[in-house]
Amino acid sequence: MHQVIHAAFHMSVFSTTQPIAIGCDHAGFEYKTSIISWLKENGHDIKDFGLYQNESVDYPDYAHPVAEAVENKSASFGILLCGSANGVCMTANKHQGIRAALCWQLEIAKLARQHNNANIICIPARFVALPYAKDMVTVFMDTAFEAGRHAKRVDKISC
Repeated sequence: MHQVIHAAFHMSVFSTTQPIAIGCDHAGFEYKTSIISWLKENGHDIKDFGLYQNESVDYPDYAHPVAEAVENKSASFGILLCGSANGVCMTANKHQGIRAALCWQLEIAKLARQHNNANIICIPARFVALPYAKDMVTVFMDTAFEAGRHAKRVDKISC
């Protein structure tokens, strides 16, 4: 059974002066809409890169702008949603300085931040319940990069 933790927000380890970048394809549209409302209710500024109406689209058209916003630091971090989250994750990771993590469990969202300094969370909307997706976003936002032995490894990711 999944523990629901999204009811109480903590302080994000990401910049709170910058918006959160978010994007999705048709499989993630309903989740994106709900997550945006939830984040705004909790005082977060959002940069929505679409999809703006639920229609079949190509996920790279929405993943690239989110990755670019995080890469150029006009967004503090990113959230990408699609059916499996594999496509948006692969697309985002084509960008230098992006460490997009495919997350389907709370512990993976936590470790993606602690050990990999992930800056985009990719959520598989067809495989996790919406409340659990929000929990993963909360964990992702609230978990700091441990640095130390992990910093050397993360530095080796960039070519």
